[in-house]
Amino acid sequence: MRKLYALITLAGMLLIAGCNTISGAGKDIERGGEKVQGAAESTKQKM
Repeated sequence: MRKLYALITLAGMLLIAGCNTISGAGKDIERGGEKVQGAAESTKQKM
């Protein structure tokens, strides 16, 4: 029974860590997209 609880706890911790990692990656990608969009708008205004 202890092994089962340990396994469930470990699985929960891995899921939480995975969600935080994916969330951070999403924020980084979003910031990159904002930079590209800003550069495109700047170029458009210069034309």
